[in-house]
Amino acid sequence: MLRAADKMMQPRRLGALHGSRLSFLRVLLRRIQREKWSFVRTEFEIGANFTGHAVYTAKTPARSYSLVVFAHQLKPEERTDRVIANAWDATFTLFDGVPDARDIQRLRQHVPLQEAGRLQASELSLSRANKSVRLWNSVVAALSEGCQPSQEIIDSTGYLMRTTAVYGSGKFGACDRETLLDRPELQPAFQAEMLTVFMVRQFARDWVEREAKLRAPGTAVRLDEDLACRLGIGNSTGLGMAPFLINHPILIDHWMRARETAIARVQAVGLVNTHDRNLVLQLLQRAQREFSLWHSDDEDQKISIEHLLQDLNMLMSWFAQRERNEMLWSDAMKFAHAKLRLEAQEILASVMLEPYEDLVDDLVDHMAVAEGEMKPVDGSQTVAETMAKIDQRYSWIHQISWEEKEETALLWYVSEEKLEPRLGHRNLDASEEHEQPLSPARDIHELREALSSWPPHTTLAEFLMREPWHRLAAMRVQWVYEHEYGEIHGNTIGATLRPIDLLRCKLSFFGATRFDPRSDRWLRISLYRHAPYLDHIVETDPFWIYGPTP
Repeated sequence: MLRAADKMMQPRRLGALHGSRLSFLRVLLRRIQREKWSFVRTEFEIGANFTGHAVYTAKTPARSYSLVVFAHQLKPEERTDRVIANAWDATFTLFDGVPDARDIQRLRQHVPLQEAGRLQASELSLSRANKSVRLWNSVVAALSEGCQPSQEIIDSTGYLMRTTAVYGSGKFGACDRETLLDRPELQPAFQAEMLTVFMVRQFARDWVEREAKLRAPGTAVRLDEDLACRLGIGNSTGLGMAPFLINHPILIDHWMRARETAIARVQAVGLVNTHDRNLVLQLLQRAQREFSLWHSDDEDQKISIEHLLQDLNMLMSWFAQRERNEMLWSDAMKFAHAKLRLEAQEILASVMLEPYEDLVDDLVDHMAVAEGEMKPVDGSQTVAETMAKIDQRYSWIHQISWEEKEETALLWYVSEEKLEPRLGHRNLDASEEHEQPLSPARDIHELREALSSWPPHTTLAEFLMREPWHRLAAMRVQWVYEHEYGEIHGNTIGATLRPIDLLRCKLSFFGATRFDPRSDRWLRISLYRHAPYLDHIVETDPFWIYGPTP
């Protein structure tokens, strides 16, 4: 049995999710290993001024994709992770095929401009990244002297560069996702973006080694492989990502339903064999060591990490006392839900999937939205039927005191400068005329109130002809009625909203680790920490994301 949506879609639980076998970057790496992709660096024209371009090509069984990189010199005052930036240390695009000299010249004119440039259908993504200056300089200094940086310095940050945006799916002229659906390697969600970041990580390592070599040709050495694997690619994520979970209820339902189905399948395993039990315990121990290395200046996150480590100790003690293997995972989850906090519950749910690729991995094919699922409003439904659906799927909205100002204290709007989502105080940061439709709980409450004054047998079409401003809410009710994991069970315009919970939910499906909140509205994370590099992908540990084996 799947865990109920009214439990799983609470914002605080969404903000406690961890990656799993179903995370998009792990889906990509398994395919790369299974299909034996090869990678080659075809160009690396980084000069003495540390600028230039590079090209990395991934060769799949059917076609090639190339990361085209432009390296820049950035003044310290220009370096910012904010979306308002207009200069970066490096800019990238994922090119469909292998670019020739004319392609490189065209891309050189547009990719460094990012949103201000213009891509073509041959480009699948657009991204940019900044150096983590303190760690970058430390690594360059050590390598230049023929030494290696300390593991402590590497772990304190965990990445040489961090992306501030990775755009895809038709943005700024790039290829639309719908035209790529006949390519198996790009059918799962965000595969072009995950491939982009995977190759950017290789470039970051190559670039720091090149800078060390240029500074000290006679003494510079390459970065040790084990140390290099401890480096991921960082990412700064803010409010721009939060509306995604609100705007795509059917897609989010598929993601959450796949995850919950995987958990339910594993919980149903009757007799767990010793190998699978031991593997999960080993991975929990590796995860615990990795969590102990997470660094954050956020006091709430420090407490959260401390609680997680404490809870994992309790969980390991429970396993030590539990000798029987019958219904082990079901009983472990019952214990976790009864005794442990949300973070520990969800890391257990993720880790116990690992031995069961035969039960889990096929669910990747069910995480995309099929054509025809996003149906228009069914106007033949009656007012009574619509109200019944609201009461069944949205009973929780009646617990919100909508007459209280705190429950509508915030509003979502779009910044004029960058056309990016913003969250502000109502009638202070922005007026209601600029409000975006990102408050489904309030909108459906208002729909329910409006419907209550109409005769029960009136069709929805008649109602919407008279009150068309409720059309989006009515359509959402019909969608969520069939996709119950598609709705966040919380008030997205209330004063107590923590957008960071929404960010973390989506990032967990990417496969992010080392969550480091910088406020309740943005955070930094790491992608691909402990993953192999392009030349070691085939022989890698499939459970690399939990950290190295001691």
